[in-house]
Amino acid sequence: MPENVPEIPTRLLVHALVREDGTVDAGELYTVAGALGMSDQQVRLCIKRLVTEGRFTHEGRGRKALLHATADVTGSLVPEVEYVRYAYAQDHGQAPWDGVWHLFAFAVPESARAARDALRDTLVGLGAAAVQGGLYVSANPIGEHVEAQARHLGILDALTTFTSDDLRIGDRRDATDLAAGLWPLDEIAGRYDTLAALARARLGQLDCATTTTGADQLTIAVELAAQFTRAMEPDPLLPPQLLPRPWAGAHARDLAARCWARLLEHQASTGSDEHPRLRLFSLYADAIRPAPGPPAR
Repeated sequence: MPENVPEIPTRLLVHALVREDGTVDAGELYTVAGALGMSDQQVRLCIKRLVTEGRFTHEGRGRKALLHATADVTGSLVPEVEYVRYAYAQDHGQAPWDGVWHLFAFAVPESARAARDALRDTLVGLGAAAVQGGLYVSANPIGEHVEAQARHLGILDALTTFTSDDLRIGDRRDATDLAAGLWPLDEIAGRYDTLAALARARLGQLDCATTTTGADQLTIAVELAAQFTRAMEPDPLLPPQLLPRPWAGAHARDLAARCWARLLEHQASTGSDEHPRLRLFSLYADAIRPAPGPPAR
């Protein structure tokens, strides 16, 4: 495994191996877990917890067992599909920036602190950055989502929205300088560098088809999904015009898409009704197709 790739939680591994018929093959689970450095005991305890929580039912024993998901537990493995598609649309020049900043100001009393915190979390989750207390800015048109949340929280009257093509903070007015000061681009790029290193290494492994087993394919899919999500979740998806060139995110996403394409080819050639493919593959097949439009999470 490339250096600095974070460990994958056992629970996430179980979720990742849910197949399209809602089952998890325990033999595959233990094999992939071993490849990722997890012990059988870790897997057994995780299965027990998931069954106790009612997320899965259990049929059979040991490596011959079959888990049945009681609900779709795979959603946390892939960022919102439209959000990922928008990222690829930006990478392919299909979502150019119009030069407009979208600003959101709010003053919510302490008596409604929970609602205030929830609105702030929504703004940050949508990629907005704090300019100063109660004032946030985004380069993307997220107003519809912010207003909907403020209405839901009952604090719409406390929210002010406006746009500007002449944003200045102190002496900074150049758009790229503003972006560099508002968002932690070095930290975001570092996450993408980790994703790129992983995808590059796994592409090389997939090129050696004679040495890549079915278990290897599953292990690669889980690693790639986990690291892709870690890289994408804190990314505000700034327009390419505001980012350093070349941008680590675009490079890493390209490598990840190529890796997923190889994995999907393999699954298409080996999948069957007897051994249905992972839901994870279907989710990423949808997500990596670029489509222009404002991001949503």
